[in-house]
Amino acid sequence: MDRRPGLSARLKLTLSYAGFLMVAGVLLLAVVWVFLLRYVPDVVDRAAPPGRAVLITGPSRSDLLDAFVPKASIALGSLLVFGLVGGWFLAGRMLTPLARITAATRVAAGGSLAHRVRLEGRKDEFRELADSFDAMLARLEAQVAEQQRFAANASHELRTPLAVTQTLLDVARKDPDRDNGELVERLHAVNARAIELTEALLLLSRADQRSFVREPVDLSLVAEEAVETLLPLAEERGVEIETLGDVAPTLGSHALLLQLGTNLLHNAIVHNLPEAGTVWITTGVGPRGAVLTVESTGEKVAPQVASTLVEPFQRGSSRVRSDHAGVGLGLAIVKSVTQAHGGTLTLDPRAGGGLSVTVQLPAAPASPPARR
Repeated sequence: MDRRPGLSARLKLTLSYAGFLMVAGVLLLAVVWVFLLRYVPDVVDRAAPPGRAVLITGPSRSDLLDAFVPKASIALGSLLVFGLVGGWFLAGRMLTPLARITAATRVAAGGSLAHRVRLEGRKDEFRELADSFDAMLARLEAQVAEQQRFAANASHELRTPLAVTQTLLDVARKDPDRDNGELVERLHAVNARAIELTEALLLLSRADQRSFVREPVDLSLVAEEAVETLLPLAEERGVEIETLGDVAPTLGSHALLLQLGTNLLHNAIVHNLPEAGTVWITTGVGPRGAVLTVESTGEKVAPQVASTLVEPFQRGSSRVRSDHAGVGLGLAIVKSVTQAHGGTLTLDPRAGGGLSVTVQLPAAPASPPARR
């Protein structure tokens, strides 16, 4: 945005300091003048009896005025010069942190997000501004790095089905007598995986952009819907699902929160024990808001591996099943949906194997009582 040039902040502060100093000087001289007038007599003593001569030994008010005005003018002029010089110096000292913040902003605008202000000294308004700016730069740098990593991983994941498709088509073109039934089946599987990956990427982008309408949602009902959807898969794999659903109201997108619950439950079913696995789903209200916990049996997961499972396209090698490997975005979507709703996601390996995943979301505000 083009703006007309104006006075600098330093000059404005200088004029403000000098102006205030001048006002204070004028008021001080006015008080001195009033004080002097109170103790200086007039040329004629109005209280003396008529006809009596009065001897005036001190200066008159007119003499005092002639002597006071030039000295007061010199004092105000000196005060103005002192106020301008001192105000310019003080304003420069006060605005030094702002200059550093401005320089850091220009560096960041040039594309370098690694630069930090790192303002020294005790906490004040400028330090709070500098610390907030550093924190913003840190978040931006982390998000940009994550987006770059995500773009690279997404390109790699999408290139794989396209390369497989191209290979199958090349083989079919070179061998026209080959049975096309097997080719169609393999192309269908590859295409289905590409569609699944694309839909997951779109859902992840929607959660990251937070482009949804917030409405009251009960996490216990979300958990019930997820269980009804995935119950056939759980029965097929011999996984038992146990639910303990207390009311857990929150605000958010029902569709995204349902996807969150479905992803958590699907992950718990697929990466469970080969036989006699169990999944526990609990909902309720904790000190920090609504809570959804999905706990499952399974192979032991190292803490350092658990912390990386929420990253896009990250899979624990010991947890991958060949028939349901997924696209590597299940927990990444859960993390994005949780953050978009202002919540927290916690992954804790269970001592006996498996994972315990807890989602905490802000509780929905209590509705006002109905008027009678």
